[in-house]
Amino acid sequence: MVDIIKVKANSRTAAVAGAIAGVMREHKHVDVQAIGAGAVNQAVKALVLAKGYLHEDGLEIQCMPEFVDVEIEGKVRTAIKLVVDVKS
Repeated sequence: MVDIIKVKANSRTAAVAGAIAGVMREHKHVDVQAIGAGAVNQAVKALVLAKGYLHEDGLEIQCMPEFVDVEIEGKVRTAIKLVVDVKS
């Protein structure tokens, strides 16, 4: 199973960062998904925070952003997916 953290514009940055760090420590991979400018903003800020948390644990991460189509209430929307992995 692929872990997906869904971020909203009103998501707490520190909470999302903690979730990203927790999943990365356990699985070494996480997908972070956001729809809309506010949500993408929160996701990117959380990723920067998580990078700092994980650096303290000796884990360096890398991120590859991509577009994905998701269906919400019968409508297809374009989301940003941040694919986060341990740097090789």
